[in-house]
Amino acid sequence: MYPNPMQAYQQVDKATMSGRDIEAAVLSRAAVRLKKCVDNWDLKTMEEELDQSLRYNQKIWTVFQSELLKPENPLPQDLKENILRLSVFVDKRTFDIMAFPKPEKIKILIDINQNLAAGLRANP
Repeated sequence: MYPNPMQAYQQVDKATMSGRDIEAAVLSRAAVRLKKCVDNWDLKTMEEELDQSLRYNQKIWTVFQSELLKPENPLPQDLKENILRLSVFVDKRTFDIMAFPKPEKIKILIDINQNLAAGLRANP
């Protein structure tokens, strides 16, 4: 039994989510974390939170890259190539933000994640 009803809900939610729903959820979570960094840019804890948020986002995109490169991946080749190109951009932008952090650089990562999550939710 879960001591917190929210934990029980989250477990059921995870068990019933499709792969697309999970991908959309993690992209949305990453976007929210990055947005929180932008919104709290002047806080002392922002630097650590930004690092963690960027690394979380990077892990998501690394998983996407890995999955897209598998021969058994069912996506059309042109779609795989487009997402891989996008992932290269995300990697470059992430490293740029890590080296030279500025809040305005983060917006594009937030937008990419939100748009991709919306697309995953919209198409069956």
